[in-house]
Amino acid sequence: MERLSEQRVQQDGVVIAAGTVRGTQSFVHTLSACWKRPSLTALEVLWRWVYGIPVLLVLRYEGLKILQETPVDWAALRSMTVLDPMGATTTLAKAMMVLLPPVLSVALWLAPLLVVIWVVVSAVGRTVVMRRVDGRLHARVGTLIVLQAIRVVVLLGSFVVWFWGMEWAAGVAVTGPIAGGGEPNLVGYFALVIVGTLVLFMLWAVVSWALSVAPLLAMLRGLGVGGSLAAAFRVGPVRSKLVEINLVMGIVKIALIVLAMVFSASPLPFESVTTPEFLFWWWLLVTGVYFVASDFFHVARQVAYLQLWRAYDGFL
Repeated sequence: MERLSEQRVQQDGVVIAAGTVRGTQSFVHTLSACWKRPSLTALEVLWRWVYGIPVLLVLRYEGLKILQETPVDWAALRSMTVLDPMGATTTLAKAMMVLLPPVLSVALWLAPLLVVIWVVVSAVGRTVVMRRVDGRLHARVGTLIVLQAIRVVVLLGSFVVWFWGMEWAAGVAVTGPIAGGGEPNLVGYFALVIVGTLVLFMLWAVVSWALSVAPLLAMLRGLGVGGSLAAAFRVGPVRSKLVEINLVMGIVKIALIVLAMVFSASPLPFESVTTPEFLFWWWLLVTGVYFVASDFFHVARQVAYLQLWRAYDGFL
């Protein structure tokens, strides 16, 4: 370990001076390297949309079927405006009360099916991308399927925690005051929602790094599920750098979401002169750019993990 702290290690295009160079400094180099290899992002986008496009078509079919069979006040929905947020909220609440039962009945069978398909497709897609990055990696599709399933279960658990937090915030700031004969504190509610969401998001970024590293270790060392998970928690001096990169990726993801929200809302002040068709195509463009940018950073994170592990492998 003293040798590692005194010398610079250069391998697979990443330079690390242990104890002096932060993980994010090598990550900047990784971003540049991934930018120069657009085929990696293209493959990431391809496998995600191989899954995403059929899913959107299925959701569109089921959604149109529900709308045709459910009486919804379309006139009220079309008359909503950002100039009357309380009125728009009431209109949406009435529509949701009508739509929620049929949506839940479809979600009970469709959601588990889509999750299972996602686990399989993502394992195959991740294998293809990472072997394009480094042909020496082992193809461990079966192991990656199980590891991805574990990660999805933990992620769904975080959404349950988030939903519980939103209910608690609503009780404190909205339904509680109304039940007591007072006025709802909408500013307080949204403040609690935003702060709670950001805290949970960053907490996930800090603690989920092992679930992201385990599939890579399975491909690096040809490990099984148990071995790769155990190895992910025994990464020695790389741990702090992996956590740092994962935390930065969480911040980047938040920044992308904020930018997407800002650009999505930018036409709204001109609501009187914009058309629904323009808004549709504008929102579609913003969504597409967001997904491509998000996929690029997903690839960069995996490549950064791989480069760090290659550089430190002889010292672990």
